[in-house]
Amino acid sequence: MFQKLLLDKIQEDLQAKSLNEEIAKVLDISYDAAHRRTSLKSKISLDEAMLLAHYFDLSLDSLTGEAYSGYVSMEKTPQLNNEEDLERYFRSSYESLSIIVNNIGFQILYSAKDIPLFHLLRSGELSRFKIYVWLKLLDKSFRNKSFSEFYPKLSTIQSASKLADIYNHISVSEIWDVTTINSTLKQIHFYYKANQVTYEEAIDLCNCLKELLDEISTKVVSKKQEFNLYYNELLLMNNNVLVFNESKQMLFVPSAMLSYFKITDKETCLEAKKYFDKQIKHSKLLNTSGEKEQNQFYNKVMQKIEALAQLIKAENVLDFE
Repeated sequence: MFQKLLLDKIQEDLQAKSLNEEIAKVLDISYDAAHRRTSLKSKISLDEAMLLAHYFDLSLDSLTGEAYSGYVSMEKTPQLNNEEDLERYFRSSYESLSIIVNNIGFQILYSAKDIPLFHLLRSGELSRFKIYVWLKLLDKSFRNKSFSEFYPKLSTIQSASKLADIYNHISVSEIWDVTTINSTLKQIHFYYKANQVTYEEAIDLCNCLKELLDEISTKVVSKKQEFNLYYNELLLMNNNVLVFNESKQMLFVPSAMLSYFKITDKETCLEAKKYFDKQIKHSKLLNTSGEKEQNQFYNKVMQKIEALAQLIKAENVLDFE
């Protein structure tokens, strides 16, 4: 069973090319010997299977999920501990996505429990703040460092910007609730109360969030097909991301902060697609909604940002009384 699955996977990548010729070339065997393997008359050895998997960029572990129901192979992205790890995370995420999105017909479905990092990494001060927050939680040396003291390395900023830019070149559908913005608001308030973010910085970050929401709103009302924003009040978001076209798919499931399980198992990704479709079915597509529905969502989110700004202003006055 595994041999046939492996050969089927290789044939998918080869498309119209001769499977026998490619197997013979990779294993350095005769055409007849390759044919005996592809016709299942001869067994492919473990060493040969590993050689083929490496050459065709396949995972032998992933075949387990297709051979036995209930088993799924996945890749876990590394845990991050410092800025160097974070920069590598941006670079590796870009490399993984760029390979996929350069193919025709790829789409991204994003169940947005938090504001998708692609948006945040495009905004200067918000990008700096989010990187600061991540490092505060990951790197022990950041324990007493204030936001004013922190500026990411140029290479980190460039890697983050490059990852964010990939969002401009693919069809994206995001599912939001009005609570999607809560995490970022709580982080601004928390670090302001902890005296790690100044009053002026906190207000500026609130204004940056408003600008970001304005940019997203502009993309929504433009009704361009590359970006679709859905509003869902019923189902909980979970930051799952599905990248797919008709022939390939990849599911990212959060395991820890900025750490994901990456799954390429076809059946699992199809199940995830069905769940995304269910979420979308119970959501409003703001791009095609009327002005009233668009403004209701926009105003709810803006009111949350303004409420935080007013709270910070009130607390700042109390601090000086």
